[in-house]
Amino acid sequence: MGSRFFARTSVRAVLAVSAAVVACGPARAEVPAPSADDALVIQARDALRANDRPRLEALRDQLAARRHPLASWVDYWALGLRLKTAMQADLDAFYARWPGTYVEDRLRNDWLLELGQRRDWDNFRREQPRFQMADDVEVDCYTLLQRHRAGEDVRNAAAAAWMRQKRDDDGCNLMASTLAAEGRLGPAEIWPKIRQAVDRGRPKEAQADAALLSKSSEAQVRDLLDNPARWLARHPHPKVNRVNDDEVLLALLRMAASDTDAAATQADGWTHRLRPSVAAQAWAGIGYRAAMRQQANAVAYFERAFALVPEARLVDWPDEHLVWAARAALRADGGPRWALLQRAVAALPDDQQSAPTWRYWTARALQALAPPGEAGGAQRAQAEQMLRTLAADPGEFYGLLALEDLGGRLSLPPRPPAATAEERAAVRGIPGLQRALQLLSLGLRSEGVREWNFTLRDLRQRPDADRALLTAAAWACEREVWDRCINTSERTQGVVDVAQRYPTPLRDEVTEKSRAANLETAYIYGLIRQESRFIMDARSTVGASGLMQLMPTTARWTARKIGLDFKPAMITDPHVNLRLGTAYLKLLLDHFEGAQPLAVAGYNAGPGRPRRWREGGTLETAAWVENIPFNETRDYVKKVLTNAVHYAHVLGEGGTSLKARLGPTVGPRRADAPATDKELP
Repeated sequence: MGSRFFARTSVRAVLAVSAAVVACGPARAEVPAPSADDALVIQARDALRANDRPRLEALRDQLAARRHPLASWVDYWALGLRLKTAMQADLDAFYARWPGTYVEDRLRNDWLLELGQRRDWDNFRREQPRFQMADDVEVDCYTLLQRHRAGEDVRNAAAAAWMRQKRDDDGCNLMASTLAAEGRLGPAEIWPKIRQAVDRGRPKEAQADAALLSKSSEAQVRDLLDNPARWLARHPHPKVNRVNDDEVLLALLRMAASDTDAAATQADGWTHRLRPSVAAQAWAGIGYRAAMRQQANAVAYFERAFALVPEARLVDWPDEHLVWAARAALRADGGPRWALLQRAVAALPDDQQSAPTWRYWTARALQALAPPGEAGGAQRAQAEQMLRTLAADPGEFYGLLALEDLGGRLSLPPRPPAATAEERAAVRGIPGLQRALQLLSLGLRSEGVREWNFTLRDLRQRPDADRALLTAAAWACEREVWDRCINTSERTQGVVDVAQRYPTPLRDEVTEKSRAANLETAYIYGLIRQESRFIMDARSTVGASGLMQLMPTTARWTARKIGLDFKPAMITDPHVNLRLGTAYLKLLLDHFEGAQPLAVAGYNAGPGRPRRWREGGTLETAAWVENIPFNETRDYVKKVLTNAVHYAHVLGEGGTSLKARLGPTVGPRRADAPATDKELP
């Protein structure tokens, strides 16, 4: 439940550690034991948070003089505090002190953004090719602007980067305004961006984007977003009051965001006045909002949209609209509309079509639509081959589901050979991994995770990448840094170490608490693995804490329910956290009549939401899961239940299948079910 909108730190990836260092003979010292100097690093972190530059610089100098392994981080913090007044020479000196490190490239990213804001294009062009991570959209926008000024045609790349913009940043705004003013971005690129802003509920962004077209467009967009029904009423006769199709589309999409029925009524009157492609986008947008709300009429809206345009025109639709057309098809009254699903998936970009989700459901559609007998043999064979390909990765929800559809059952692979002394020495000699573990040991989790992940890039490029990754994962396991253990092991391609991917910390304790709550231990481990990755003191941005990521209000309520004398400070105690978390999950499971997917969804998103999501018709459970309207909760349910199947094998609890955990269907609450506990948080 702590994963309820759990914002995880984004990781800017990767450090190029010399292969010669990795493969060297005698290893450098492993992570040193805590020392008195480590306290200086924590003091430096506190000085950074307090914006105390003199103190931070003094600590930087002390740690540099003592050659502390984390001196580079304190140097990075110190220069970051004065980046606004820094000169290129300051940065060059920093790069020379810490060549090839994570902080060198991270600071280069920060400096590129600063150079862009300064309009220091000479130094920007000098720095940008050296930026290894290359994962910052704002830097991409500044770079595309420079390429445009050098005479390149960057229209398509610029439009794509602009669509990826996630916040109101200087780089992408400057690029867009410059290219629009010079006629390199026009209505064909600007209107989709405006519509995306409306889809995301960002009216101010939509107005700012419309200003790139004209002042009158900005005024129209402001007016129609403020009151779309009133705006549409002012334009009943397009021959008298000329109106832009794109503006009508925007008004209909804005209306659909709050009232799909009203938007559909308006769309009925406008469909014959709009270009077919625009009318289709309007109906698809209304269908998208209806599908997100799990309304039965979503399918009808999407079918109207598809009837208006040939397949070639679907490239104009946002990917999210197509994805929700496919989900609505699964939820249709009377059973899935497989043809609608096929057309929606076929219109997605190749990378999305090839995702496990849509390969699985496409295979199911092929099976369902295959003619009986010999005539449908080739189609059924194609579907079976798609399922077999998916089943090769049973660690993924749809891979495991495909395996079971084919009549197979999960079997754990043999454990790979342990790392040799040479492999251990080589990996443990990598400075980036040493720094990461030392940062983590000091409680600097964000910094440690970023340093670790950044360093893994070099391991993944090696010919023996899987062995190196397994060895690094084993080191993290030994240090009980379980999240790095799991995540690193999951990066292997040709080999699987189940013990690393599904570790069992606190096994006796978890088993005891699970049994006391009358729950399966594998189910609890599957949830903890997804919630906290076994980080004992994990805390989410919304305040959820501990192994089972309990919200304080939920912890207090559950403690009262089970008669536990609870104090807020106890929430991160693993023993208390496990007791409260298992008790709460059992209450959810009982509340949802033993349905594991509903209980897990309630743990993540609160019980009120899955209570609403189960209303309507009865669905195959996998289709119900796929229609969960929250991306995080949908992914969470899939992963917890898949984890539980694997843990059941690891723990020797029996090979309970994924389908058994899902149950055959989800539908409205049974009439004879116990009364709903409205107090359940």
